[in-house]
Amino acid sequence: MSDTVLIPGGRDVRATLDTAASDGSRADAVVVACPPHPQQRGHRGDERLVAASDALTDRGVDCLRFDYGDWDEGYGESTDADEAVSWAAERYDRVGLFGFSFGGTVALVAAASRPDLAGVCALAPTARLNPDVDAVEALDDLTELGVPVRILYATRDSTADWEPVVERAAELGIETVAFESDHFFVGRAGDVGEAVAEFLAPRLRDA
Repeated sequence: MSDTVLIPGGRDVRATLDTAASDGSRADAVVVACPPHPQQRGHRGDERLVAASDALTDRGVDCLRFDYGDWDEGYGESTDADEAVSWAAERYDRVGLFGFSFGGTVALVAAASRPDLAGVCALAPTARLNPDVDAVEALDDLTELGVPVRILYATRDSTADWEPVVERAAELGIETVAFESDHFFVGRAGDVGEAVAEFLAPRLRDA
């Protein structure tokens, strides 16, 4: 079951809350899902976000998929993710973060200031959105905080600058999972969703 949510804050951020329970009641845990680049038609209905949500709700975890406010070169979008996490944290016992592409970077950066997160999973994150929104730097912060991280990437991805993220993750001992695919994971959305949920759901249930 799904409901539309307006995320409080200074920007117009709207979201869809997918609940695991058929009656719409909320679970104890939720994952906030960050969409890909809004200027490349990225939105909360992205098939990779929906697939992750389906796999999470099947495991008893709710999912909040949101749209960014007006384009702000990665700055406002990172704030949007932080506001969405704040909304979730006020209503759930445990919160995780997930994002794809641009959203993967946003998720990692937002998570780096959230030591209370149960985990973060980034799919094909690009290394940097601007000089201040840096996924590689965020990995170091997340390691220091002890937040569990999984990086998923495509070996034939020629769209995102993912290599520095994966290389740094390997150096830090962060789990990485490779898919034989392109950046868009064509025909692999279900596999991606399962990989996200199998990592986050146990941590959200057991945290």
